Amino acid sequence: MHTSNRLILISLSVLSLWAGPRVARADAITDWNANAAAAAQAACITPGDNPLHESRLYAMVHLAAHDALNAIQRRSRPYAYDAEARAGTSAEAAVAAAARDVLVSQIALIGAPVPPQCISAGIARAEADYAKALAVIADGAAKTQGIALGQAAAAAIIARRANDGANAPLVDPSFVQGTAPGQWRFTPGSPPIAFAASWGQVTPFVLRDAAQFRPGPPLTVSCEGQRRHNADDCRIYANDLKEVRRLGSDGISAPSARSADQTEIALFWLESSPLAWNRIARSVSAAQGLDLWQNARLFGLMNVAQADGYVASWATKYNYRFWRPVTAIREAAHDGNPGTTADPAWMSLRPTPPVPDYESAHAVEGAAAAEVMKRVFGRDHIAFSACSLSLPAGSNCNDGNPVRRSFRGFDQAASENADSRVYVGFHFRDAVEKGLKHGRQIGHWAVNHTLEMQRAP
Repeated sequence: MHTSNRLILISLSVLSLWAGPRVARADAITDWNANAAAAAQAACITPGDNPLHESRLYAMVHLAAHDALNAIQRRSRPYAYDAEARAGTSAEAAVAAAARDVLVSQIALIGAPVPPQCISAGIARAEADYAKALAVIADGAAKTQGIALGQAAAAAIIARRANDGANAPLVDPSFVQGTAPGQWRFTPGSPPIAFAASWGQVTPFVLRDAAQFRPGPPLTVSCEGQRRHNADDCRIYANDLKEVRRLGSDGISAPSARSADQTEIALFWLESSPLAWNRIARSVSAAQGLDLWQNARLFGLMNVAQADGYVASWATKYNYRFWRPVTAIREAAHDGNPGTTADPAWMSLRPTPPVPDYESAHAVEGAAAAEVMKRVFGRDHIAFSACSLSLPAGSNCNDGNPVRRSFRGFDQAASENADSRVYVGFHFRDAVEKGLKHGRQIGHWAVNHTLEMQRAP
């Protein structure tokens, strides 16, 4: 793999990690949720290299599995495949075939900067898991019918998404940078590229369009010649810059006032949002005793919301093209704001990804997932704990006694996830607050407008 391509992947993932240990087997849906994560890791698109394709992959896997199950027993509205299966059709075979076909077909389509050997490894992992899943299902008509049903459901979602725009190049080294205060330019410490500048044009799964809930513009940077409202904005901006400068540095280029707990939070939530929130959902689902069909709807909704969250957030980012804190802090002497001061050497705790600041997609993703789980489970306050793959060795999910952070509910976890982007130095406070609101809107819309529960006759 070329060095420049590897740097692109490192800048987005920060740490090289694997998909982690799986929870105890619950059912075919949660098994294939974990299998999809393992295949995505083998394909080098997670735990953070390419969360955009990762989120799309998970959404397609779970929509196909959902539709296959609903052909066996209708509980919620199908998404792309509406049929009625023969009596006795194996649900487990249907889910496995649906997931396998989506994984193999879509991993094969992922292009640069992912190297071909990663693509082959991802496909091989999906095929191996498929063989294991089928091996424990008795041969016969039920199994055969299940496989055919899963394949049909997968074909329907693959056809639906065939021309959704996700095949556009992810790396653009010729992107036109801004020059004025507040305008994004290539991010110091990361490769000189714009990552996935066209992802905001990908067709959403459930949103009417990517701009449906778009937040208003970011804060005004310069105070010069501003009217009262914008003058207030520029003072808030100055405070935001001071906060991220104080808390988000690497502690080497500049001092950091981050507490030990804030540093843990910054690193805990670094991993891919789809990977982290699906792991959380598997844990909570097992504790709450969801059945196969309930899990199909939960994971379908959550992954659709997260996939659309990335589309909508990327559209927002490249619409406003607001500069990152690492650029703003270095350029503060020229920003026209008397409340800011420059530090030309300042660096974030980890390398800042090469995309604009506003809004925080990480905050969008956490809020979207939290909103879906609140709606599906019927309440926010379900206590859970979680480990992370982006903590240092000895304390992450791969270790015998990992650090686990505990939460009283989904909103608390989403808020901490959003705060982490200030502590790691990636985002201004305004970007994470707007991201939280945007994500909640997307999650709410997804639950109300897709996979709706069927009313009893």
